[in-house]
Amino acid sequence: MGIKSQYNIAFKGLGQGKHEFEYEIDRKFFEAFDSDIVDDGNVTVKVILEKQSSLMVLWFYVNGTIRIQCGRCLELYDQPIKNQGRIFVKVGDEEFEEGDDVIWIDENDYQINVAQLIYEFICLAIPIRQVHPDNPDGSSSCNPEMLAKLKEYETNDSAEPEKKPTDSRWDDLKKLLDNE
Repeated sequence: MGIKSQYNIAFKGLGQGKHEFEYEIDRKFFEAFDSDIVDDGNVTVKVILEKQSSLMVLWFYVNGTIRIQCGRCLELYDQPIKNQGRIFVKVGDEEFEEGDDVIWIDENDYQINVAQLIYEFICLAIPIRQVHPDNPDGSSSCNPEMLAKLKEYETNDSAEPEKKPTDSRWDDLKKLLDNE
């Protein structure tokens, strides 16, 4: 029995209404996924299953800290995350495309595994720009050796680029562009 089986929610015996499940996510959870995005973390995930007669709604509340790689200095750092979202679970023999937030299950299924959904909501909480947060004084908390190395190889973009001679055959066409 794998780690992902801990995230099975047996919904067949549940009555209609809201049912709450809470999960503590740690390194073992992230190791079950073949991804280099997140290696470790301490995240609390609350899943509320709202069971209705014809469908179920899964509400996910993600809150915690994950360990990811800084995009500037390449060292690992703790990134606080917070996210919430919902997924509609519909029962049926056929799958109909209705959106990214709908999953279909067979009418013979009695449980749903939410491990992949939890992982995706955690990944969606990661900011696009992944860098160490600044120190209280405003300075960078990145590795100073790496920052020095980056400064060494930095190019000066403020210098005016060289003007290349243009092909005179295109001059009349360029006038049309300026004429708008």
